[in-house]
Amino acid sequence: MTKLQLMSDKAAVGLSLLCVIHCLFLPIILILMPALTGLLAFNDELFHRMLLVAVVPISAIALVIGYLHHRSHRVLLIGLVGLAILIATSALGHAIVGKYGEIALTVLGTSIIAYGHFLNYRLRRHDDNIEIHDQD
Repeated sequence: MTKLQLMSDKAAVGLSLLCVIHCLFLPIILILMPALTGLLAFNDELFHRMLLVAVVPISAIALVIGYLHHRSHRVLLIGLVGLAILIATSALGHAIVGKYGEIALTVLGTSIIAYGHFLNYRLRRHDDNIEIHDQD
């Protein structure tokens, strides 16, 4: 398995989880500890866009490298659907579905992306194990 694909799958999953944690738990933390509001008062939209700028290219690279190896259209499609949901939600979400709809769609999109990367990683690992056994 190429190191680039392995690292990019793991990074994409990690960034997706960071986005979910930010969406779900930051509001709760700020309610429970209002003193942190000043420290964590960076713009939510800016944070989401920064994550999006990181997640999209990393995810795309990992998915394409994985696809070129295992040729699973299903895995590629799952990852691309998750990315599309995330991009559309970032661009239009708040205006169309409101704050809670935006959170729900962001969590859905990032969960689909993470699942796609999990499948991508698993297929690559499976294929690499088969190649090793075929060489023996």
